[in-house]
Amino acid sequence: MPKDAAVEEFAGLVRALKERDGRSYEALGRRLSVSASTLHRYCSGATVPQEFAVVDRLALLCGADEEERRALEAAWTEAERARRRTASPAPTPVPAVSAAPESNPEPSAPEPGPGPAPDPTAPEADRARPRRGAPAPLLVAAAVGLVVLALAAALLGHPTRTASAPAPASTAPGRTAAPLPFTWSIGSQLWEGGCGHTYLVDRAPRAVAPPPVAADSGVWAGTHGAVHGGEALVRVTVQGRSPSDAVVLHALHVRVVDRAAPLPWNAYRMDNGCGGAVTPRHFAVDLDRPRPLARPVDGLDASGAKVRKIPAVSFPYKVTSSDPEELLVSARTAGCDCRWYLELEWSAGGRTGTVRITDGGKPFRTSGTRGRPAYVHDSAEGRWITDSDSEQTG
Repeated sequence: MPKDAAVEEFAGLVRALKERDGRSYEALGRRLSVSASTLHRYCSGATVPQEFAVVDRLALLCGADEEERRALEAAWTEAERARRRTASPAPTPVPAVSAAPESNPEPSAPEPGPGPAPDPTAPEADRARPRRGAPAPLLVAAAVGLVVLALAAALLGHPTRTASAPAPASTAPGRTAAPLPFTWSIGSQLWEGGCGHTYLVDRAPRAVAPPPVAADSGVWAGTHGAVHGGEALVRVTVQGRSPSDAVVLHALHVRVVDRAAPLPWNAYRMDNGCGGAVTPRHFAVDLDRPRPLARPVDGLDASGAKVRKIPAVSFPYKVTSSDPEELLVSARTAGCDCRWYLELEWSAGGRTGTVRITDGGKPFRTSGTRGRPAYVHDSAEGRWITDSDSEQTG
């Protein structure tokens, strides 16, 4: 592969992400904490980032899936190697030294041979004058010294990277050398009690289909480009691969990769309010906090004569193939359009790791609905009407 081909390939992948997202260099740069000019240099191939982390954040921000992120990381690794090769100075050529005079020396030859031996009858000053070939050893020594200094400067400039041991590529969370000792799956289009939910849609009421049943919510949301309004419910089902060897779950973390102003879209409520006898235990997440935490909350079962508390999940927690667990996350926001994902810490059989929980390789997305026009569906008239209860405050 030519020296710059790897850089060009990497830059092309970064450009494709940026163009697919559609936001400006300034807008994306603010989300990534880099300048617009720096991001432009990544996209043009003028610069290769020294760390993959910033590129991985860009990939998540632009909705790249796991396969795209793996390809991007491989391209970055090759581009970074090419960048280091280009940055390293080429060795200075060492002039050849002849052991004997040229057989047919020319006055204009670039490498003149040694001159004749000094005439013993010549004056003392002439005999002391150095011969023409005498500076050759000095040139060799100087050239070797320059090479040594150049190599030393290159090594000092990259104290953690050497030609024999290139820096390892960054590894995305959740990627391990061996298969995970457990499986996980998610449900990201859940409604409270199976009926209550709000979506933000960038369409007028006449262009929005009636509310679907909860089981078809994913198709409805995808068709309308809908975003969870005020709250997103995410269910993570974790199951071990062995009935006897337990996997220990240690913690659940929330990572926000992008914050923007709430979407200026219409809010569509899937119902006029509903409730159930059972409030499941869950993890409450306040996305408006600078560092959101997944806070365990007890559930309640009011289906019997007496209300019964359902204890919250307490880490560490064990799962096996015969004893799986569902982790329900309720992520709320009033003041941002947030893109976020989860990280689950685990250990099993002497191994430890962190798996990244995403929505099919993309971040989950939740936006506040405060002040947005709100609509409910009138089934009798077959159309969306203004919600007269109150202004959306989610």
